[in-house]
Amino acid sequence: MRDRIDASGLPPDVRRTVVTVGSFDGVHRGHQVVLGQLAQRAAERGTRSVLVTFDPHPLEVVNPSVAPHLLTVGDEKLEVLAESGVDYVAVLPFTRALASLDAAQFVDQVLVGRFRVAHLLMGHDHAFGRNRAGNPEVLRELGQTRDFSVEIIAPVTGDSGQSVSSTFIRRAVAGGDLAHAQEGLGRPYAVGGRVSHGEARGRLLGFPTINVPLESERKLLPPQGVYAVRVQSAHGTFGGMMNLGPRPTFGDAAVSLEVHLFDVSADFYGMRVRIDFVSRLRDIVKFDGVDALIAQLRRDEVDARRVLAQ
Repeated sequence: MRDRIDASGLPPDVRRTVVTVGSFDGVHRGHQVVLGQLAQRAAERGTRSVLVTFDPHPLEVVNPSVAPHLLTVGDEKLEVLAESGVDYVAVLPFTRALASLDAAQFVDQVLVGRFRVAHLLMGHDHAFGRNRAGNPEVLRELGQTRDFSVEIIAPVTGDSGQSVSSTFIRRAVAGGDLAHAQEGLGRPYAVGGRVSHGEARGRLLGFPTINVPLESERKLLPPQGVYAVRVQSAHGTFGGMMNLGPRPTFGDAAVSLEVHLFDVSADFYGMRVRIDFVSRLRDIVKFDGVDALIAQLRRDEVDARRVLAQ
């Protein structure tokens, strides 16, 4: 444990840094304010900025029964962070050994010993170390004896006046409230993955699809249904419609993500894509036969194109 924590991934010429620490699930608007301040403070000091985050989510280790499903899993979070202006992102494996460190040990071994902190930014409600004892007051005291300063970032509120938080956005996504989820995130809610081969049913129906398996069972999904979506890919950005859930007309109860893309003919197999949820069109329905399903898919395409054009 000590060897892994003490090993620094920073270049040797980076002697002092501006650091923030947290799960940053979703990288929502509140997180984005912190990251913007992080980059700004580093620029003012002529040094580098470092985000220290964790995988898995700490609650999956310390209290699995209440661990939330996540807004961003795997590379999804890193893709958003790549646009943040932060110099370095350190993803620490969250283990029981790491969870056992108290606030002073975490500061000494991780923030000072590994990441050379000179200035620490914290969200107003954030704390770390064993039993979350490292609150802002404790960190300020530790900073005075270890030569780093502490800055607290005020909460960010959405247009509705609600404080932006990962918990608030999770509730919106789980309830199918894509508008409030987008308000909190500052972008559409999305799921990422690599396109794999399916059963080619959509092609036989005249609606070929790309199949995107979930990268993690921890990923939070909105309610099952048919959605208008936009897909970001190496081929470009395309509108489409997606079935999220089972395929009851074919007796298939497995939950899958199948997207029919509009106005594109290209090979997506093996390609990583991001699916942005735009609007939920309808529930999933078991149809009497293939003809009835095809007729509904045609109506779905009309509805999805109309939504995407707005």
